[in-house]
Amino acid sequence: MNQTITIRIPENMKIELEELSKSENKPISDLVRESIKKSLQISRFRKLRNQVLPFAEAQGILTDEDVFELMK
Repeated sequence: MNQTITIRIPENMKIELEELSKSENKPISDLVRESIKKSLQISRFRKLRNQVLPFAEAQGILTDEDVFELMK
């Protein structure tokens, strides 16, 4: 079930959202929903990364390059 929330944004942000909505032919609510979804996904990723990081560091995996090297 979808819920409605109300937020306050600066006027310039509202104008940008309206312009983006027109250019992408998408409702503003869809754009905001997509943005919130991406933000939540990034937050979950960072949380998981922070949980795994100590284990990776203990194995000497410190950089992306270390990961890529192990994946070869």
